[in-house]
Amino acid sequence: MAAEPDVDVFLSGLLFFDLVFTGLEGPPTPGTEIWTGGMGSGPGGIANFAVALSRLGLRTSLAAAFGTDVYGRYCWDVLSRQENIDLSHSRQFPEWHSPVTVSLAYAGDRALITHGHAPPVPVAELAGSPPRSRATVAHIGPDTADSVRAASGLVFADVGWDPSEEWRPDLLDQLSYCHAFLPNEIEALRYTRTDTAEAALSALADLVPVAVITRGRDGVLAIDNTTGEHAEVGVLDVEVLDATGAGDVFGAGFVAATLAEWPLADRLRFATLTASLSLQHFGGALAAPGWAEIVQWHEKHRLPEYGFLEDVLPAEAAPGALRGPVTLGFGSEAEGGWR
Repeated sequence: MAAEPDVDVFLSGLLFFDLVFTGLEGPPTPGTEIWTGGMGSGPGGIANFAVALSRLGLRTSLAAAFGTDVYGRYCWDVLSRQENIDLSHSRQFPEWHSPVTVSLAYAGDRALITHGHAPPVPVAELAGSPPRSRATVAHIGPDTADSVRAASGLVFADVGWDPSEEWRPDLLDQLSYCHAFLPNEIEALRYTRTDTAEAALSALADLVPVAVITRGRDGVLAIDNTTGEHAEVGVLDVEVLDATGAGDVFGAGFVAATLAEWPLADRLRFATLTASLSLQHFGGALAAPGWAEIVQWHEKHRLPEYGFLEDVLPAEAAPGALRGPVTLGFGSEAEGGWR
């Protein structure tokens, strides 16, 4: 008899402290200064995925490196105490400063500037012997094949921007160990050497059971070879404050819906909804919706294609999620938490 999983989802990856500026008409230009009334902060990077999963009620465990500077201590406290994420596979490193990303949100998208150094211990080594899980979220890269191969449960993979712009197609060999792959359109086109999202999806579907391509304002395409389903879902009409981390929140929604064994189209719609709700708040991690926000949206809109929510929404949902603060100056660890 197989052992019960220790957690629902296990993740490992790089964590950042995000500082987000919104309300910009465009990027700054040399010799100028821009003032804006919109700013928020919070954990970022792999934390976006982890917080979104936890807010959907999944037992979530994270392996990541944290600095012991104010940013690192803040992120550790928020994730462990506020968001109830298991950090037993994470480590704090004195004298290593947390990577920081500044996100400039304008024109419905965002541009990122990041400063940081590689963690003292590789992320794959941090994870050690990962816990038994129903699902693992993995980032595929040049040095990740062993950790992806060793992952437990259903493996959901993503891939980041390649700064070398070589887009090595051999990275896709790791998809043979995965259940699903969720790149954005640019990543999918570059890695498959194709010209359209449809062609890229077809190529990826030959490599992995479930292939999903997110296309921003053009919605999302997917194929599930395990069920024979094909689906295409459009975006929701929402006011965009900040797009930082929305792709990660989409991924978390898709993982949650997959573990619930919903039809492919409903999985995509639910993931689209979680990402859309996150666009209305600062950052990625602390912008992620909980069930209370999903219930509130459904009661307000009642869209026919989202009728499946009637059967899955909880009878009682926890109070609304906490959002990204403008500053870390209020509250402290000693006073019971940052705010």
